[in-house]
Amino acid sequence: MNKETYLHDALQLPSQSFTYMVSQQLAAHYPDQGILQTGDCDFDVRSYAGAGLCEVQVHQQPYPQINYSWLRGEEGGEIARSLENAWQTITWQDQSFDLLLLSWTAYGTTYSLQWLIGASQAAVEAFFSAVCDWNTEIRDEIMVFDEGSWEKSQELYYAIKNASLDNLILPGTLKQDIFRDLQRFFESKATYEHYNIAWKRGIILVGPPGNGKTHMIKGLLNALDYPCLYVKSFDAQYSTNNANIRAVFDRARRSAPCIVVLEDLDSLINDTNRAFFLNEVDGFNANQGVVLLATTNHPEDIDPAIMNRPSRFDRKYYFSLPELAERLAYIEQWNTALHSSTQLTEAGIQQAAEVTEGFSFAYLKELFVSALMRWIDIKDQTDMDTVILEQATFLREQMVTEDPEAAEEETEDDEE
Repeated sequence: MNKETYLHDALQLPSQSFTYMVSQQLAAHYPDQGILQTGDCDFDVRSYAGAGLCEVQVHQQPYPQINYSWLRGEEGGEIARSLENAWQTITWQDQSFDLLLLSWTAYGTTYSLQWLIGASQAAVEAFFSAVCDWNTEIRDEIMVFDEGSWEKSQELYYAIKNASLDNLILPGTLKQDIFRDLQRFFESKATYEHYNIAWKRGIILVGPPGNGKTHMIKGLLNALDYPCLYVKSFDAQYSTNNANIRAVFDRARRSAPCIVVLEDLDSLINDTNRAFFLNEVDGFNANQGVVLLATTNHPEDIDPAIMNRPSRFDRKYYFSLPELAERLAYIEQWNTALHSSTQLTEAGIQQAAEVTEGFSFAYLKELFVSALMRWIDIKDQTDMDTVILEQATFLREQMVTEDPEAAEEETEDDEE
Protein backbone atom coordinates (compact mmCIF):
# COMPACT_ATOMS: atom_id res chain seq x y z
CA MET A 1 0.00 0.00 0.00
CA ASN A 2 1.34 3.37 -1.02
CA LYS A 3 0.42 5.77 1.77
CA GLU A 4 1.07 8.75 -0.45
CA THR A 5 -1.73 7.74 -2.82
CA TYR A 6 -4.03 5.83 -0.49
CA LEU A 7 -5.83 8.86 0.93
CA HIS A 8 -6.87 9.90 -2.56
CA ASP A 9 -7.79 6.36 -3.57
CA ALA A 10 -9.83 5.71 -0.42
CA LEU A 11 -11.87 8.87 -0.80
CA GLN A 12 -12.95 7.69 -4.27
CA LEU A 13 -14.70 4.65 -2.79
CA PRO A 14 -18.53 4.55 -2.89
CA SER A 15 -20.04 5.95 0.30
CA GLN A 16 -22.37 2.96 0.79
CA SER A 17 -19.45 0.56 1.26
CA PHE A 18 -16.75 3.06 2.25
CA THR A 19 -15.90 1.87 5.75
CA TYR A 20 -16.00 -1.82 4.91
CA MET A 21 -13.75 -1.46 1.89
CA VAL A 22 -11.20 0.66 3.77
CA SER A 23 -11.09 -1.86 6.63
CA GLN A 24 -10.79 -4.74 4.16
CA GLN A 25 -7.95 -3.08 2.26
CA LEU A 26 -6.04 -2.24 5.45
CA ALA A 27 -6.46 -5.81 6.73
CA ALA A 28 -5.13 -7.16 3.45
CA HIS A 29 -2.11 -4.86 3.52
CA TYR A 30 -1.32 -5.40 7.24
CA PRO A 31 -2.16 -9.11 7.71
CA ASP A 32 0.16 -9.60 10.69
CA GLN A 33 -0.71 -6.40 12.56
CA GLY A 34 -3.54 -5.23 14.76
CA ILE A 35 -6.15 -2.87 13.31
CA LEU A 36 -8.82 -0.98 15.20
CA GLN A 37 -11.55 1.11 13.56
CA THR A 38 -13.25 3.77 15.66
CA GLY A 39 -15.50 6.78 15.50
CA ASP A 40 -15.49 7.26 19.27
CA CYS A 41 -15.08 10.92 20.19
CA ASP A 42 -13.22 9.89 23.36
CA PHE A 43 -10.36 8.63 21.17
CA ASP A 44 -8.92 12.15 20.97
CA VAL A 45 -5.25 11.55 20.27
CA ARG A 46 -4.45 15.26 19.85
CA SER A 47 -5.55 16.07 23.41
CA TYR A 48 -3.70 13.03 24.74
CA ALA A 49 -0.55 14.17 22.96
CA GLY A 50 -1.09 17.73 24.18
CA ALA A 51 -0.80 16.41 27.73
CA GLY A 52 2.58 14.91 26.86
CA LEU A 53 1.37 11.31 27.02
CA CYS A 54 2.29 10.39 23.44
CA GLU A 55 3.88 11.94 20.38
CA VAL A 56 2.05 12.54 17.10
CA GLN A 57 3.64 13.27 13.75
CA VAL A 58 1.34 14.26 10.89
CA HIS A 59 2.62 13.05 7.53
CA GLN A 60 3.05 15.89 5.07
CA GLN A 61 2.90 13.45 2.16
CA PRO A 62 0.17 12.80 1.20
CA TYR A 63 -1.28 16.24 1.82
CA PRO A 64 -2.95 16.45 5.27
CA GLN A 65 -6.31 18.20 4.94
CA ILE A 66 -6.91 20.68 7.78
CA ASN A 67 -10.15 22.50 8.51
CA TYR A 68 -9.83 25.99 10.01
CA SER A 69 -12.50 27.70 12.09
CA TRP A 70 -12.71 30.87 14.15
CA LEU A 71 -13.57 30.55 17.83
CA ARG A 72 -15.16 33.73 19.11
CA GLY A 73 -14.57 34.75 22.69
CA GLU A 74 -15.31 37.63 25.01
CA GLU A 75 -11.93 39.15 24.17
CA GLY A 76 -11.58 38.59 20.44
CA GLY A 77 -11.10 35.06 19.17
CA GLU A 78 -8.64 32.45 18.02
CA ILE A 79 -8.04 30.06 15.16
CA ALA A 80 -9.01 26.42 15.68
CA ARG A 81 -7.52 23.72 13.48
CA SER A 82 -8.83 20.19 13.01
CA LEU A 83 -7.52 17.42 10.81
CA GLU A 84 -10.00 15.95 8.35
CA ASN A 85 -7.91 13.56 6.24
CA ALA A 86 -4.37 12.51 7.16
CA TRP A 87 -1.89 9.78 7.96
CA GLN A 88 -0.22 10.13 11.35
CA THR A 89 2.50 8.27 13.22
CA ILE A 90 2.11 7.89 16.98
CA THR A 91 4.81 6.99 19.48
CA TRP A 92 3.60 5.69 22.85
CA GLN A 93 5.52 3.72 25.47
CA ASP A 94 8.27 2.78 23.00
CA GLN A 95 5.67 1.53 20.52
CA SER A 96 4.82 2.97 17.12
CA PHE A 97 1.37 3.15 15.53
CA ASP A 98 -0.04 4.40 12.25
CA LEU A 99 -3.30 6.33 12.43
CA LEU A 100 -5.43 6.95 9.36
CA LEU A 101 -8.13 9.63 9.59
CA LEU A 102 -10.74 9.84 6.85
CA SER A 103 -13.75 12.15 6.52
CA TRP A 104 -16.45 11.85 3.89
CA THR A 105 -19.97 13.03 3.13
CA ALA A 106 -22.98 10.80 2.58
CA TYR A 107 -26.64 11.77 2.39
CA GLY A 108 -25.80 15.33 3.38
CA THR A 109 -23.92 14.34 6.54
CA THR A 110 -20.17 14.43 7.18
CA TYR A 111 -18.66 11.40 8.90
CA SER A 112 -15.17 10.79 10.31
CA LEU A 113 -13.50 7.53 11.27
CA GLN A 114 -10.02 6.56 12.38
CA TRP A 115 -8.08 3.35 11.80
CA LEU A 116 -5.32 2.58 14.30
CA ILE A 117 -2.63 0.14 13.12
CA GLY A 118 -0.04 -1.40 15.44
CA ALA A 119 2.20 -4.39 16.04
CA SER A 120 -0.64 -6.49 17.49
CA GLN A 121 -4.32 -6.32 18.32
CA ALA A 122 -3.45 -6.20 22.00
CA ALA A 123 -1.18 -3.21 21.40
CA VAL A 124 -3.74 -1.14 19.48
CA GLU A 125 -6.46 -1.95 22.01
CA ALA A 126 -4.18 -0.99 24.90
CA PHE A 127 -3.41 2.38 23.31
CA PHE A 128 -7.08 2.93 22.44
CA SER A 129 -8.09 2.20 26.04
CA ALA A 130 -5.40 4.49 27.45
CA VAL A 131 -6.49 7.43 25.29
CA CYS A 132 -10.21 6.93 25.98
CA ASP A 133 -9.66 6.46 29.72
CA TRP A 134 -7.63 9.66 29.91
CA ASN A 135 -10.14 11.66 27.88
CA THR A 136 -13.08 10.52 30.00
CA GLU A 137 -11.41 11.35 33.31
CA ILE A 138 -12.96 14.40 34.93
CA ARG A 139 -10.21 16.88 35.81
CA ASP A 140 -11.25 20.41 36.79
CA GLU A 141 -14.19 20.04 34.41
CA ILE A 142 -17.86 19.14 34.34
CA MET A 143 -19.07 16.62 31.80
CA VAL A 144 -22.00 18.12 29.87
CA PHE A 145 -24.25 15.99 27.65
CA ASP A 146 -25.75 17.80 24.67
CA GLU A 147 -26.51 16.96 21.03
CA GLY A 148 -25.85 13.29 21.66
CA SER A 149 -22.31 13.54 23.04
CA TRP A 150 -20.28 14.49 26.08
CA GLU A 151 -18.20 17.64 26.29
CA LYS A 152 -16.04 18.95 29.10
CA SER A 153 -16.92 22.39 30.43
CA GLN A 154 -14.34 24.26 32.46
CA GLU A 155 -16.65 27.29 32.51
CA LEU A 156 -19.35 25.36 34.37
CA TYR A 157 -16.73 23.79 36.62
CA TYR A 158 -15.44 27.18 37.77
CA ALA A 159 -18.99 28.50 38.15
CA ILE A 160 -19.60 25.61 40.54
CA LYS A 161 -16.32 26.18 42.37
CA ASN A 162 -17.35 29.79 42.94
CA ALA A 163 -20.75 28.79 44.31
CA SER A 164 -21.36 28.44 48.03
CA LEU A 165 -24.25 27.39 50.20
CA ASP A 166 -23.17 29.98 52.75
CA ASN A 167 -24.72 32.90 50.87
CA LEU A 168 -27.80 30.98 49.71
CA ILE A 169 -30.87 32.20 51.56
CA LEU A 170 -33.70 29.70 51.89
CA PRO A 171 -36.44 29.25 54.48
CA GLY A 172 -35.72 27.39 57.70
CA THR A 173 -33.27 24.52 57.41
CA LEU A 174 -34.07 23.67 53.78
CA LYS A 175 -30.52 23.93 52.42
CA GLN A 176 -29.06 22.12 55.44
CA ASP A 177 -31.61 19.31 55.04
CA ILE A 178 -30.78 18.79 51.36
CA PHE A 179 -27.03 18.89 51.99
CA ARG A 180 -27.21 16.46 54.92
CA ASP A 181 -29.46 14.14 52.93
CA LEU A 182 -26.89 13.78 50.16
CA GLN A 183 -23.91 13.79 52.51
CA ARG A 184 -25.39 10.89 54.50
CA PHE A 185 -26.20 9.02 51.30
CA PHE A 186 -22.62 9.11 50.03
CA GLU A 187 -21.30 8.11 53.46
CA SER A 188 -23.68 5.16 53.80
CA LYS A 189 -22.64 2.74 51.07
CA ALA A 190 -21.75 0.00 53.55
CA THR A 191 -25.07 0.39 55.36
CA TYR A 192 -27.06 0.11 52.14
CA GLU A 193 -25.10 -3.00 51.15
CA HIS A 194 -25.50 -4.56 54.61
CA TYR A 195 -29.29 -4.31 54.37
CA ASN A 196 -29.34 -5.23 50.67
CA ILE A 197 -30.81 -1.87 49.65
CA ALA A 198 -29.99 -0.33 46.29
CA TRP A 199 -27.46 2.47 46.90
CA LYS A 200 -29.04 5.09 44.70
CA ARG A 201 -31.02 8.25 45.26
CA GLY A 202 -33.33 10.55 43.33
CA ILE A 203 -33.93 14.12 44.48
CA ILE A 204 -36.05 16.73 42.75
CA LEU A 205 -36.15 20.44 43.55
CA VAL A 206 -39.56 21.91 42.77
CA GLY A 207 -40.72 25.50 42.46
CA PRO A 208 -41.10 28.57 40.28
CA PRO A 209 -37.97 29.91 38.56
CA GLY A 210 -35.60 32.29 40.27
CA ASN A 211 -35.89 30.92 43.80
CA GLY A 212 -32.54 29.24 44.37
CA LYS A 213 -32.73 25.82 42.72
CA THR A 214 -29.76 26.40 40.41
CA HIS A 215 -27.72 28.01 43.20
CA MET A 216 -28.58 25.06 45.45
CA ILE A 217 -27.32 22.58 42.86
CA LYS A 218 -24.06 24.46 42.26
CA GLY A 219 -23.47 24.86 45.98
CA LEU A 220 -24.14 21.16 46.59
CA LEU A 221 -21.79 20.08 43.82
CA ASN A 222 -19.05 22.30 45.23
CA ALA A 223 -19.56 21.21 48.83
CA LEU A 224 -19.89 17.47 48.12
CA ASP A 225 -17.10 17.34 45.50
CA TYR A 226 -18.28 14.22 43.66
CA PRO A 227 -18.10 13.81 39.88
CA CYS A 228 -20.95 15.61 38.14
CA LEU A 229 -22.64 14.76 34.85
CA TYR A 230 -24.82 17.61 33.59
CA VAL A 231 -27.55 16.85 31.04
CA LYS A 232 -28.66 19.72 28.82
CA SER A 233 -30.85 17.72 26.48
CA PHE A 234 -31.64 14.22 25.26
CA ASP A 235 -32.39 15.59 21.79
CA ALA A 236 -29.83 15.29 19.01
CA GLN A 237 -29.84 15.56 15.26
CA TYR A 238 -28.22 12.21 14.54
CA SER A 239 -29.22 10.01 17.48
CA THR A 240 -32.44 9.08 19.23
CA ASN A 241 -33.61 10.11 22.69
CA ASN A 242 -33.42 6.49 23.81
CA ALA A 243 -29.82 6.11 22.66
CA ASN A 244 -28.88 9.35 24.41
CA ILE A 245 -30.61 8.39 27.65
CA ARG A 246 -28.72 5.09 27.60
CA ALA A 247 -25.44 6.95 26.97
CA VAL A 248 -26.06 9.18 30.01
CA PHE A 249 -26.82 6.28 32.34
CA ASP A 250 -23.94 4.19 31.00
CA ARG A 251 -21.54 7.04 31.78
CA ALA A 252 -23.14 7.57 35.19
CA ARG A 253 -22.64 3.92 36.14
CA ARG A 254 -19.00 4.09 35.07
CA SER A 255 -18.47 7.35 37.00
CA ALA A 256 -20.25 6.31 40.21
CA PRO A 257 -20.37 7.53 42.87
CA CYS A 258 -21.55 10.60 41.02
CA ILE A 259 -24.33 13.15 40.65
CA VAL A 260 -26.38 13.40 37.44
CA VAL A 261 -27.99 16.83 37.11
CA LEU A 262 -31.27 16.97 35.18
CA GLU A 263 -32.32 20.61 35.18
CA ASP A 264 -35.86 21.29 33.95
CA LEU A 265 -36.83 17.63 34.04
CA ASP A 266 -40.23 18.46 32.56
CA SER A 267 -38.52 19.56 29.33
CA LEU A 268 -36.17 16.55 29.18
CA ILE A 269 -38.78 13.80 29.53
CA ASN A 270 -41.72 13.49 27.15
CA ASP A 271 -44.27 10.93 25.99
CA THR A 272 -41.79 9.47 23.52
CA ASN A 273 -38.85 8.82 25.84
CA ARG A 274 -40.58 8.39 29.21
CA ALA A 275 -40.77 4.59 29.22
CA PHE A 276 -37.12 4.21 28.26
CA PHE A 277 -36.06 6.76 30.88
CA LEU A 278 -37.94 4.83 33.57
CA ASN A 279 -36.31 1.58 32.49
CA GLU A 280 -32.89 3.17 32.92
CA VAL A 281 -33.81 4.66 36.30
CA ASP A 282 -35.12 1.48 37.89
CA GLY A 283 -34.99 -1.26 35.27
CA PHE A 284 -32.54 -4.09 34.72
CA ASN A 285 -29.31 -2.15 35.24
CA ALA A 286 -28.22 -1.21 38.74
CA ASN A 287 -27.42 2.45 39.35
CA GLN A 288 -25.26 1.90 42.41
CA GLY A 289 -23.86 5.16 43.74
CA VAL A 290 -25.80 7.32 41.27
CA VAL A 291 -27.73 10.36 42.48
CA LEU A 292 -30.26 11.90 40.11
CA LEU A 293 -30.56 15.56 41.08
CA ALA A 294 -33.38 17.14 39.09
CA THR A 295 -35.26 20.42 39.03
CA THR A 296 -38.60 21.45 37.63
CA ASN A 297 -40.62 24.63 37.40
CA HIS A 298 -43.67 22.66 36.28
CA PRO A 299 -44.23 19.50 38.34
CA GLU A 300 -47.72 19.24 36.87
CA ASP A 301 -46.14 18.48 33.48
CA ILE A 302 -44.19 15.48 34.78
CA ASP A 303 -45.83 12.07 34.65
CA PRO A 304 -46.88 10.84 38.13
CA ALA A 305 -44.95 7.64 37.40
CA ILE A 306 -41.80 9.77 37.66
CA MET A 307 -42.80 12.29 40.32
CA ASN A 308 -44.70 10.12 42.76
CA ARG A 309 -42.98 6.75 42.84
CA PRO A 310 -40.50 6.75 45.75
CA SER A 311 -37.97 4.43 44.13
CA ARG A 312 -37.39 7.02 41.39
CA PHE A 313 -37.36 10.47 43.00
CA ASP A 314 -37.71 9.61 46.66
CA ARG A 315 -37.11 13.15 47.94
CA LYS A 316 -38.89 16.30 46.83
CA TYR A 317 -37.90 19.71 48.16
CA TYR A 318 -40.02 22.76 47.46
CA PHE A 319 -38.54 26.17 46.64
CA SER A 320 -41.31 28.70 47.04
CA LEU A 321 -41.28 32.48 46.68
CA PRO A 322 -39.38 34.05 49.58
CA GLU A 323 -41.39 35.17 52.59
CA LEU A 324 -40.69 38.40 54.48
CA ALA A 325 -37.90 36.88 56.60
CA GLU A 326 -36.04 35.56 53.53
CA ARG A 327 -36.52 38.82 51.66
CA LEU A 328 -35.12 40.75 54.60
CA ALA A 329 -32.09 38.46 54.81
CA TYR A 330 -31.48 38.68 51.07
CA ILE A 331 -31.78 42.47 50.97
CA GLU A 332 -29.47 42.82 53.97
CA GLN A 333 -26.94 40.55 52.26
CA TRP A 334 -27.02 42.66 49.11
CA ASN A 335 -26.95 45.90 51.08
CA THR A 336 -23.83 44.87 52.98
CA ALA A 337 -21.98 44.31 49.71
CA LEU A 338 -22.82 47.77 48.35
CA HIS A 339 -20.64 50.86 48.52
CA SER A 340 -21.53 52.86 51.62
CA SER A 341 -22.90 55.72 49.52
CA THR A 342 -25.47 53.42 47.90
CA GLN A 343 -26.55 51.46 50.95
CA LEU A 344 -30.10 51.45 52.24
CA THR A 345 -30.93 52.64 55.72
CA GLU A 346 -32.39 50.18 58.22
CA ALA A 347 -35.81 51.65 57.52
CA GLY A 348 -35.17 51.34 53.78
CA ILE A 349 -34.29 47.67 54.15
CA GLN A 350 -37.51 47.00 56.03
CA GLN A 351 -39.61 48.93 53.51
CA ALA A 352 -37.98 47.17 50.55
CA ALA A 353 -38.69 43.77 52.08
CA GLU A 354 -42.32 44.66 52.73
CA VAL A 355 -43.10 46.03 49.25
CA THR A 356 -41.53 43.08 47.42
CA GLU A 357 -44.01 40.41 48.44
CA GLY A 358 -44.34 37.99 45.53
CA PHE A 359 -40.84 38.73 44.21
CA SER A 360 -38.54 35.80 43.53
CA PHE A 361 -34.88 35.99 44.47
CA ALA A 362 -34.13 36.62 40.80
CA TYR A 363 -36.46 39.62 40.82
CA LEU A 364 -34.91 40.88 44.06
CA LYS A 365 -31.52 40.74 42.40
CA GLU A 366 -32.90 42.64 39.42
CA LEU A 367 -34.34 45.19 41.86
CA PHE A 368 -30.88 46.01 43.19
CA VAL A 369 -29.24 46.06 39.76
CA SER A 370 -31.85 48.38 38.27
CA ALA A 371 -31.89 50.57 41.39
CA LEU A 372 -28.12 51.03 41.23
CA MET A 373 -28.29 51.99 37.56
CA ARG A 374 -31.09 54.44 38.28
CA TRP A 375 -29.30 55.92 41.31
CA ILE A 376 -26.18 56.61 39.23
CA ASP A 377 -28.32 58.73 36.89
CA ILE A 378 -30.06 60.75 39.64
CA LYS A 379 -27.80 60.41 42.69
CA ASP A 380 -27.78 64.16 43.36
CA GLN A 381 -31.58 64.32 43.46
CA THR A 382 -32.63 61.57 45.86
CA ASP A 383 -31.45 58.73 48.11
CA MET A 384 -31.27 54.97 47.59
CA ASP A 385 -34.26 54.27 49.86
CA THR A 386 -36.48 56.24 47.48
CA VAL A 387 -34.94 54.74 44.35
CA ILE A 388 -35.37 51.16 45.55
CA LEU A 389 -39.07 51.71 46.24
CA GLU A 390 -39.58 53.33 42.83
CA GLN A 391 -37.85 50.44 41.10
CA ALA A 392 -39.88 47.91 43.09
CA THR A 393 -43.06 49.52 41.75
CA PHE A 394 -41.67 49.47 38.21
CA LEU A 395 -40.68 45.80 38.44
CA ARG A 396 -44.07 44.84 39.86
CA GLU A 397 -45.72 46.41 36.83
CA GLN A 398 -43.41 44.35 34.62
CA MET A 399 -44.40 41.21 36.50
CA VAL A 400 -48.02 41.89 35.55
CA THR A 401 -47.39 42.66 31.88
CA GLU A 402 -44.60 40.15 31.10
CA ASP A 403 -44.34 36.41 31.20
CA PRO A 404 -42.65 36.11 34.61
CA GLU A 405 -40.96 32.84 33.78
CA ALA A 406 -39.38 34.23 30.63
CA ALA A 407 -38.17 37.28 32.51
CA GLU A 408 -36.71 35.28 35.38
CA GLU A 409 -35.04 32.68 33.20
CA GLU A 410 -32.69 35.42 31.99
CA THR A 411 -31.13 35.56 35.45
CA GLU A 412 -31.87 32.04 36.68
CA ASP A 413 -28.27 30.91 36.25
CA ASP A 414 -27.32 33.58 38.78
CA GLU A 415 -30.26 33.13 41.09
CA GLU A 416 -29.53 33.40 44.77
